[in-house]
Amino acid sequence: MDPIDLLLHPVRLRIVHALFGGQLRSAGELCERLPDVPRTSIYRQLGLLVDGGMLEIGDERRVRGAVERSYRLRADRRTIGPEAGKTMTTDAHRRGFAAAMAVLIAEFNAYLDRPGADPYADSVGYRQGTLWLSADELDVMLTGLREIVAPLAENKPGPGRKPYLISPILFPSDEPPATS
Repeated sequence: MDPIDLLLHPVRLRIVHALFGGQLRSAGELCERLPDVPRTSIYRQLGLLVDGGMLEIGDERRVRGAVERSYRLRADRRTIGPEAGKTMTTDAHRRGFAAAMAVLIAEFNAYLDRPGADPYADSVGYRQGTLWLSADELDVMLTGLREIVAPLAENKPGPGRKPYLISPILFPSDEPPATS
């Protein structure tokens, strides 16, 4: 299955997010992490992600007579390569955006449902604003963001660290005004 088609599904995308940072999780752990998703859906989507080459089985152990598998993202497989956006249809972009928004809403609700959730203390933010940018200014801004975020995206879980979901969304908000 094409990586784009494989990931344009909210549950599969949430599973991939749950495995970022080198996480190794069993299907049971993923069910606990995604309590709003039926167990059968987790197992079905895990199978598709393994068959599609996004995940690999990182460990197997016997638990009460059954084999429990733990999954991880394949290090040799990019989720969606940087050039994929050029080949995606507008319909694929719509599906991708809808899947990303569904994941964002589900993850935010899961965060708020956790005992002790404190959006203020956790620096939760969801703001929108408009920037008027030339093509050069847009390029400078995106380059700067990549330079800030890329090294942090390499961080692994560790003492004092907790995962933060970052979801930058950028698109032109309307037609540029006509110039005379």
